[in-house]
Amino acid sequence: MKDIFDITDKKIIITGGNKGNGYAISKGLIAAGAKVLRLDKEFTNVLDSDDYELDLADEESIKVFLSMLSAEHQDIYGLINNAGISYESSNPYEDFKIFEDVLSINLRSAWILSSQICPLMSKNKKGSIINITSLGAELGFPNNPSYQASKGGLRQLTKAMATDWGKAGIRINNICPGYIKTSMTEKSYNNPKLNKERKDRTILNRWGKSSDLVGAAIFLISDASSYITGSDIYVDGGWSAKGL
Repeated sequence: MKDIFDITDKKIIITGGNKGNGYAISKGLIAAGAKVLRLDKEFTNVLDSDDYELDLADEESIKVFLSMLSAEHQDIYGLINNAGISYESSNPYEDFKIFEDVLSINLRSAWILSSQICPLMSKNKKGSIINITSLGAELGFPNNPSYQASKGGLRQLTKAMATDWGKAGIRINNICPGYIKTSMTEKSYNNPKLNKERKDRTILNRWGKSSDLVGAAIFLISDASSYITGSDIYVDGGWSAKGL
């Protein structure tokens, strides 16, 4: 019987692949046999992947990469829009540049890459795009409106593009992480009070690890999810489901 989770030799692009969730997902996909192309501003963590230094805030840099892609990689099967930033601000409703910067990386770059890669995928009548959103795309969290707006927009972009590209054989879904221990969440993880508050909100009574996202990524890239598109998969330890 065919292994419906098999992703051997499938070419998959992942943004923000140098560290954190992107590194863990890249490592997991490579271990499962995929050919991974990582995009990031720099690479300090080595993997058996094709790495492209790229500033996702720079539209011209993205265009250069896409031009190379259309010339050399007509068989792209997967795209994972993982790159994301979040800035603390003492006055998040006054700092307009933060809002613009966060939306540029978290939402705009995903839109540009997806809209240009979908036509490539459609030539082969198959493909899978995964957008890494957040609990903040669904629930209200304090003092970080730019991050929540960007992830909420990305979540809805997924549903809009899934509708538009489904006839071309392209599936587009969201992975929605809860609190995962990364450099972005390090401050709250290292604060005993905040650490416990986050942990207590989950059903599984723990923080997530970046490696916890790998299974969902393989599932959504593979044929095991061939009838799933426009959907949200929450990898949050049960945070979004928990009541009392």
